[in-house]
Amino acid sequence: MSTDPAVFAKLREIAARLPEVPGIGKIEIADGTIVMTTSPVKRHELAVVRIVRQLNEQLPRTHPGHVAHGGADVVDPVRGRLRNPDVMVFPEEALDSEEAALLPHQVLLVVEIVSAADPQNDYRAKVADYAAMGIPLYLLVDPRKGTGIVYDEPGYTRRTDFAFGDVITVGPWTLDTGVLRMYAG
Repeated sequence: MSTDPAVFAKLREIAARLPEVPGIGKIEIADGTIVMTTSPVKRHELAVVRIVRQLNEQLPRTHPGHVAHGGADVVDPVRGRLRNPDVMVFPEEALDSEEAALLPHQVLLVVEIVSAADPQNDYRAKVADYAAMGIPLYLLVDPRKGTGIVYDEPGYTRRTDFAFGDVITVGPWTLDTGVLRMYAG
């Protein structure tokens, strides 16, 4: 579902003016709604650090000039989506811009670490959004279950499931998921 461009522009304006609220981690826009999520737990952030480290070790060989980075937004104004993946791989030079967000064609990979609060968002809405945006690879990591999924092929027509401890292939990269930890409890 697409959002009217004028409505999306207004939502982005509102989202940009929202004050920082303790406990709110991300602000996204999907389905004509501003979505605010809680701040991630430490194991979530540990997964981000460990995945970024592994990707950044390999990127100079596979994609010189690219970085694995968390914290940036990706925007698709045509579909009315603003997402803030946990990690993205994109050209480092894309950060040297006044634009508020990356465009989908700049992004090679998105990574989402499933939150305990709203897991279906990562499993359903974001799979559909990232596929529609044309982002080639989506890595979903679920510390609740100690599992994950690699989505690839156009439209994410292929998915490869894995368990923590597996060494997986994500596009041209290899990741050791044995360094990932499950959420406690």
